[in-house]
This record gives sequence, structure tokens and C-alpha cells, in this order.
Amino acid sequence: MAKSKKKKNTSLFRLFLWGMTILIGSFFIFFGSIYIGLWGKVQTESDLQNIKQSEATEILDYKGAVIDKFYKYNRQSISYSAFPKHLIEALVATEDARFYEHDGVDNYSLLRVFFKTILSGDKSSGGGSTLTQQLVKNIYGRKSYGFFSLPVNKLKESIIAKRIENVYSKKEILELYLNTVPFSGNTYGIESAANQFFNKTTSKLSVSESATLVGTLKANHSYNPRLFPERSQLRRDVVLSQMQKYGYLSSEKATSTMSVSIQLKLSKRNSFQRQFFVDLIKSEVEAILDSINSKNDYTYNIEEDGLKIHTTLDLEQQKLLEASVKKHIGNLQPQFEGEYRTDLPWKNKALLLRIAKNTKVYKRLKRSKISEEQLLDSLQKKRPIEILKNGESTVLQLSTLDSISHSLKQLNAASLSVNPKTGAILAYVGGVDYRTSKFDIIKNSRRQVGSTFKPIVYASAIKAGLKPCDYFSAKEITYSNFKDWKPQNSSHKEEDPYLNFSMKHALTHSLNTVSVKVLERAGIENTITLAKSMGVTSHIVSEPSLALGVAELNMKELAKVYSSIANQSKVPEIHFITKITSKTGEVIAEFTPAQSKPSELGVDQNRILLALLENVVDEGTASRLRTTFRLRQDLAGKTGTTQGNKDGWFAAITPELVNITWVGHNNQSINFKSTRLGQGANSALPIFGTMYQQMVKQDRFNEITRATFPLLSENQREALNCDDIKRDGFFKRLLSKDEIEKNFDDEKEKEDNKEGFFSRLFGSKKK
Repeated sequence: MAKSKKKKNTSLFRLFLWGMTILIGSFFIFFGSIYIGLWGKVQTESDLQNIKQSEATEILDYKGAVIDKFYKYNRQSISYSAFPKHLIEALVATEDARFYEHDGVDNYSLLRVFFKTILSGDKSSGGGSTLTQQLVKNIYGRKSYGFFSLPVNKLKESIIAKRIENVYSKKEILELYLNTVPFSGNTYGIESAANQFFNKTTSKLSVSESATLVGTLKANHSYNPRLFPERSQLRRDVVLSQMQKYGYLSSEKATSTMSVSIQLKLSKRNSFQRQFFVDLIKSEVEAILDSINSKNDYTYNIEEDGLKIHTTLDLEQQKLLEASVKKHIGNLQPQFEGEYRTDLPWKNKALLLRIAKNTKVYKRLKRSKISEEQLLDSLQKKRPIEILKNGESTVLQLSTLDSISHSLKQLNAASLSVNPKTGAILAYVGGVDYRTSKFDIIKNSRRQVGSTFKPIVYASAIKAGLKPCDYFSAKEITYSNFKDWKPQNSSHKEEDPYLNFSMKHALTHSLNTVSVKVLERAGIENTITLAKSMGVTSHIVSEPSLALGVAELNMKELAKVYSSIANQSKVPEIHFITKITSKTGEVIAEFTPAQSKPSELGVDQNRILLALLENVVDEGTASRLRTTFRLRQDLAGKTGTTQGNKDGWFAAITPELVNITWVGHNNQSINFKSTRLGQGANSALPIFGTMYQQMVKQDRFNEITRATFPLLSENQREALNCDDIKRDGFFKRLLSKDEIEKNFDDEKEKEDNKEGFFSRLFGSKKK
């Protein structure tokens, strides 16, 4: 019996040994497969030596000023000597107490994690990763390998961590770590975090501030001192306790520091509007480098090779445009909300839920397979959220649905300035705030352009032989062959049927009823053809409403159209990168913009059109530039407002600058409640007006602000010299046929004013 039991125990022991042998063997085979790179590249010591050699790529404006940088690791790299001693002590005490003793992998900590966390379930023991391993994760990230993701990534990090310790000193590792680690608030590197939360450099951080920032490393969002001040303070105190535990702080110093609450001083220096241009540059340059790399032996990397990207942007003008957008939208937002008294679209629960279904939060909750009632409760649970309110960032207690509601009512704006002679982009604001919406209106959006399309209609009429002093009645007419369409003027006031308005006056005051008649005389297809020659590439609808701006265009298309008007009928190509050079100054790529192409509008005809748009500023819908902003420079332009006050536009022309500005909502179901507030003259024009007002005050912009338009010739002045309004005489009123309904006809030879006296007296027989 004993012999049988002994034999059984021996068999079990052998089975155990075999099992352990297989397990250990499998581990070494698995480890070996990672080591030799079967699970992806494992950086060699040679590769790792390049970490400190990586240099940021700089985006430069046309004068060489730095707009922004592309880093692989951080946004503001600083040296070890800039770190205060207590920052290093806080980091080591909290994240890796044995940092100075291990060689990249702390086997003691791994055993502790294995026995305490895995076997006993004590999660307080930590994750076992050293600072060096965390550095590897920060730099190279982690990849998905399905079920094997965690062991593969951990082992790769261990291998690379040991190699890093062979290449770099402990001080250099700490320097790399603090310059690469992600902190709260989407900041990378200690210098960015110190600036973001305390508005100071790293070297000036206090013990409390260092402990606060180190404390956020455990969970960036959960310990964000801006969003969760109480939780962040508790975490800071844990860091201070760790510092005391390992002898870096006396108990008195730790206690006194804990007794003081965290005092944030948030930086306001970041431009979240400029990021739209930075993103545009990055996507464009990456495509350029991909093309270059495919043909060369050496591979350029936008985040490592210290390239210089030379652009056409004027950084000083960019700053003025950013400030103008922020100021105007900050003023306009409360006025917009104030006009809504009932039926608030951003309080419509069905709309909020429909939008919520596209959020990451909703999709995550849906995957958890909770009930619809529980899901709805979760969407209504409040938490601290950073939002934009009246142009300033603030933190409020909001639920997911509250956050959607808030973003839904936020006005957005975009503004683009170009040099009309070259097409070079001078300033670029793709949205109000990159944090709240990363959608670039300039790059990605096509919107109805309203009356900013009318200059093309009038240009087509001028090309067809009409004169600025040709007169049209502004009375409303129903066009029966277009579903009884009856255009009205924005004032909705019925005009005196016997009053006739010059074409000059009609464009100056943006009369819709006249614009439709002008389009009829010019011809729809003729107008579309001219628009294409002036820079429009989008599809244009072939219908009378084109006169009122139903065409959906991109802002860059409008910039080309208005640039051609400023540039004697020559259409420039919009561009923003001039060249890319290496860190040694070698030209990698250089770009010469395409030569401007003449539009189909004659130069003399174009000057007449420009004069009409000057009149819009002097006497018409854009006269606020003269009255409110007191601008006396040579200016022309056109306001635009789309149906239902959904979009406000202003296109400004100066001899050396064209600016296109849009204001509205990302969600096109939401509009301004009144034309008073939503019209382009009020919603969009002030952005240009404020910027240009500041440019006029600065001598550096004299080349732009003191430039003048070409003088009108004697014949051109004569063509513009007429009364704005003419009233029909007695006999004309007696003999005229009052048109209430007609068919829209764009064949000029069938126009009423070409019929003879008796035809008008007895009625035309043409059908």
C-alpha cells in the first residue's frame, strides 16, 4: 500500500516536473520569439542611441518665425539641470523607489506584484513597471496582439528597458522620461504641464506643485487638478507621504505642505485656433515626405529629423485674426442664446440622444449590454467637464447629454486671409476652438454662400453687356416654371412697383428680387461658366435660386473668386507651403505656385465689378466698416446671409489682402433667430473689421493697409455715374403691364425691354 502510494507520488512529481519543464520551455520559446523580432521590431542599442538625437520639425512663417513644432516625444524639451531636486525625488519615491538599484527591470517588484497582486488579489502593490519600462511605453507605445497583448508588450518593454540602461545614465533616463510622459490636460512633458497648470517653468515648481504633477501620472484624467481638485489633492498628499517615507521630506515639511490646498494658475498662452493650420500642414507634409521617401534611400521623419517647413503664413497677422475671432464670438454667443426664449434646439431630448449615439461614451455603454434605462441614467450622470463658455475655458458639472447640449448651442466661425496676387495664405482660423471641435471648416466644409455669390451674377451680367446704370424693378414675381418660386428681399418689404433700381444700387443693398432678374438677363449657364473660370470647382445648381447664393462652396473657392476681383481678373492658386529643408539647410522640396489664370471676365469689366463692391462698403450692407470700425482705407466686399439665417458671411477685398469669414453652427439644423443678429454684416463682418482695424494701427502692415486700388478710367467713372433709383413716368406707368407671374427665361433675346412700344402697349404675342 505504502509502495503504491510512493509510486503514485513519484508519478505526480514527474508529471509536475514535466509540466514545469514544458512551461519554462514554452516561456523561453515565447521570449525568444519576441527577442528575435517575430512579434515586431525590438529596438537595438544602436536604435536607442537616436532617441536623444531626434529633433523637432519647425513650422515657420514667411519671415522665419516659429509657428509650432512637431515632436515625437514632447512639446518643450528641457535638460536634467532644469529639474528641481524635489521633482526627481517625488517621481522616484512614487513611481519607482528602487530606480537607482535596478538595471531597467526590477525583479523584486515583479515578484511582489506576482505574489501580492496575482495570488492574493492586493491591487495596491502597483504594476511592477520601472520608470525605464514606462519610458519605453511612452516612446514606442503598445500594439495589439490579441490575447497575447499584455505579455508580448511587457516582455518587449523589459528587453528594451535593459538596453536603454546600457546606453543611457540614470540622469539621462529621468530627463527622457520627464520630457515624454503624458500629464493631465493632454499635455506631454513636464515643461508643458508646468506651464499649463501653474503658468511657470519646471525649474520654478514648488514641492506641492511637483507632487501634484507627479500624482497625475497614475491616472491622467482621474487626477486632473483642474477637473477633480479634491481627488488630485488627495493624490498629491500620497506623493508627499511617499517622499517622507523614503527620506526625501521631513515629517514637518510633509505635514505643512499637505495643509495647503493646490493653487492652480492656468496658462492662457496656448492658441487652440492655430492647431487647425498645424494639422493642415502635418497632413500635407506627411504626404509630400511619403512621396519623397518612396524614391530615396534615406527616409525623412516629420517628428524626428529637425526639418524646417517654410510657409506663407504671417504669424503676426494670424495672432490678430485669432484674437478677433475669439473676441467677436465671445460677444455674439450670449446675444444668440438670448434670442431663443422657447423651443430651444439644444434642449430637444430626441436630438440630444440622436447625437449621443455617435459618441464614444454611448458606444462603450452599449457594449456593456446594460438596459436602455441604465444607459440613459449613465448619460445623465454629472461629472466635471471642461467647456468653452463665452470664449473662455471653464469647468462645470455636466452629464454627457449636458455636454452635447452645450456644444450644440455654440457658434462656430472660420476665417481665411490670402494674398490676392499670389494666392498665399496669410492667416488661417479653421474654427473657434480646436478643443471643442477639431472639424476644420476651411478644409472640409462646403456651405451655402448666400449673397457672396451675387458678385459673380453681376459680373456675368456686365460680361453680357449690361451696365451698372441699367434699371430693374424690385417688385416680387412668382416664377411658375420653378414651382411658383417667389423670391423676396431680406427686408420682406413690398417695393413700389413703379420704382426702378440701378444694378449698382441693387448689388450695394443686396436686393434679391433684382438679382434674380439680373441672373435671368445674364443667363444661368453663362454665370456658371464664369464662376468656374473665377475659381469655383464645386458643382453649381442650374436654377434661378443661384442668384441668392444656394451654391455650396468651400471657403478657398470664395477666396479665389474674390482674389480674382482684386487681381485684375487673374485667378491665383491658393497655397501655403513654399519649401521644406533639412536641419542642415538642404532643400528637400520646393514649391512654386501655379501661375494665375485669367478668368473670362475682362479686365475693364472686372474693374467695374470692383467699383460696385467698393460701393457696398461705402454705402451698402458692409458700411459698418466705415461707420463702426472707422476704416478709411481702400476696401471692397460683400456680405452674405443664407436662408433661415443659418450662415453669415463676409468677403473682404483690399488691394493686398482678401479675407473670407463664415459664422454659423456645425449642426445646420440650428440657426440665428433673427436676421438682425444673423446677417453677415453683423455675424461675420466684425471679425474682419476688428482684425483690419488692428492692422491699420501697426506700421508693419503698411504695405497692405496703405495700398490702393487702380484708378477708374474716365469711361468707367461715367458708366457708374447715375441715380440709384428712378421712378416710372406717368405714361410708362399707364402703359406698363404689371407682371405678377412669369416663366424664368435666361435667353437674353427674349427680354421684355427689347420689345417695341406697341408690343408693350398691347401685350407681347411671344410665347
